[in-house]
Amino acid sequence: MSFRVRPARMDDLQAIYEMAKLTGGGFTNLPPERKALQAKLERSQAALSSSSDAQSDDLFVMVLENVDTGQIRGTCQIFGQVGVEWPFYSYRISTLTQTSKALGKTFRAEMLTLVTDFDGCSEVGGLFLHPGERAGGLGLLIARSRYLFIKTHRHRFGSRILAELRGVIDEAGGSPFWDAVAGRFFGMSFQEADEFNGAHGNQFIADLMPKTPIYTAMLPESARTVMGVPHPSGRAAMKMLEREGFKFDGYIDIFDGGPTMSAEVDNVRTIRESNEYVVAEIADDIDEERMLLAAGGLGDFAACYGEVGLHVDGSAMLSAAAAELLGIGVGDRFVAMGR
Repeated sequence: MSFRVRPARMDDLQAIYEMAKLTGGGFTNLPPERKALQAKLERSQAALSSSSDAQSDDLFVMVLENVDTGQIRGTCQIFGQVGVEWPFYSYRISTLTQTSKALGKTFRAEMLTLVTDFDGCSEVGGLFLHPGERAGGLGLLIARSRYLFIKTHRHRFGSRILAELRGVIDEAGGSPFWDAVAGRFFGMSFQEADEFNGAHGNQFIADLMPKTPIYTAMLPESARTVMGVPHPSGRAAMKMLEREGFKFDGYIDIFDGGPTMSAEVDNVRTIRESNEYVVAEIADDIDEERMLLAAGGLGDFAACYGEVGLHVDGSAMLSAAAAELLGIGVGDRFVAMGR
C-alpha cells in the first residue's frame, strides 16, 4: 500500500469526522463535531492560500491518505502561533519553599499557577491514526511530516513549539483532574467543557477561573497522581516527542492535567537532521535506502516513505513511486531524512 501525508481538503470532512468519533473524548483539537471540524478545514484552506511571509494565527490540517484506495486513515494539525485570538492557558507546577525558624522546619508546597507562558509559540497537535493502521511506521510518518512541513515553510512558524498530550480519562469519560480543580467553578462536566473548548476556545477559563495559585496538597490524590501523566493511548506519542527533543517542564493542560511538551523549533531532531536535495534522476526500480521524504509548497505539500540514493553534490536519484507520491520530477527539490 502507498501512503502519503497531504493538506486536508474540504471533501475530507466526513472522513475526519468519522475519525474524531473514534478518539474517545478529551481530544480538544479533534472534536467529534462537524461544524467545529468544518471551521478548522476552512481556516486551514485560508492558511494554505495565504502568501504571507510572517508567523501568524495559521492552522494547517493534514491527512494521511491511502493513495491506492483514496481512504483517509489519519490526521494531524500544525498551528503557526498560539495565543493570538485568546490567551493560551496552562497550569505550571512549581514549588514554594518556606522555613520556620521557630519550628526549625522547612516546608515545600507544590502549587498550580495559571499562566500564558506559551503565547506566541507554534504547536503540533490533533494527531490521530485510525486503529486499523497502527503499524508499519505510519504513526511516525504522520508525526514527523509536521516537522518537515515546518522546515520547508520555516518563516511561518516561531522559535519554540509545543505539543499537548491528552491526560488521564476514567472509564466513564470523566477527568479526575477536571473534577478536582476547574469543575468546581464551572458547573459542567469535563466532557461538556471539553466540547465547548473544542468549538469555541478556552476564553471562558479566563472569565471564570480563579487566578490565585492552587496548593496541590488540597487536591484529592486522584487528581494529584494524574498531573503531567499522559493518557495510556498517548504514551507512545510522548516517547516520539522525547526522541524529537521535546521536554516536559512542569506545564500541564488546564482541562485534564495532561503534560505539555515543548522544544526549540530548530533543535527538533527531524528539522535539524533532514536535508534538501535536487532530483537528478528518477528510476523505476532502485535498491536504495528507504527514507522519509517531503516536497511541495503549501497547498501541494506531500510527505511519504520512499527509496532514494543521495549524492554528495546535493543531488539524488529518486524512485518513480516516491516521485509520484510527492508530485515532483527531475530538477525539483525535496527534503529527506533517514528513518
